[in-house]
Amino acid sequence: MDINTEVHNAFEVIKNGGIILYPTDTVWGIGCDASNPEAIKKIYALKQREESKSMIVLMNGDRMLYNVFKEVPEVAWQILDLSEKPTTLILDNPRNVAANIIAEDKTLGMRIVKDPFCFKLMERMKKPLVSTSANISGQPTPKSFKEISPEIIKGVDYVVNLHHDKICDKPSTIIKLTNDCQVKVIRK
Repeated sequence: MDINTEVHNAFEVIKNGGIILYPTDTVWGIGCDASNPEAIKKIYALKQREESKSMIVLMNGDRMLYNVFKEVPEVAWQILDLSEKPTTLILDNPRNVAANIIAEDKTLGMRIVKDPFCFKLMERMKKPLVSTSANISGQPTPKSFKEISPEIIKGVDYVVNLHHDKICDKPSTIIKLTNDCQVKVIRK
C-alpha cells in the first residue's frame, strides 16, 4: 500500500467520526480527531479505560501547536529542539480540542511528529490526532503490529496498512511543563 492511499483511507474514517489503528514515530496507536468527543469516547471504551486518564495528541508543527495552546513556554521549544528522540510535552490550558481529552488539571500531552504518514494525515485533517497505545488499559504496550490483540484490531474502524513489520523500541519521553515554568520529567 502506498502512503497517500493510506492517508486518504484513514482521513475518510476520521472525518466520519471513526477511530483508526496506525503506526506512529514510537509505538502503534489508536487515534481519532482530537476535537470529536464521540470518537474519543469510542477509544476510551475500546481500551476499557476511565475517561479521567487523559490521552495525548499528535501535531504536525508550530501552527497546530499554537491553535491548541495559546501560551507555549519558551523552554518547550528548547526541549523540542534538543530532544534526540520523540518527546511528549504536557502543557497547560489547551483549547480547540474535545473536553474529554483534557486532563482534570487542565493539561494536555502533545507530541510534534515527523513520521510521514502521521504528518500527512494531519495536513488533511487540519486538526490534532489523538494517540494512545494500542492495548487494553493496564496491559503491556505492543512493540509491533503482531503483538496487538485481536480485540483492539476488531474494535477500530480502520487499520492502516503501513509498517506492519516494524518493531518499536520504546514510547516517547514525557515532560510536564507549566506556564509558571515548572518542569517535571514523567517518563524518560
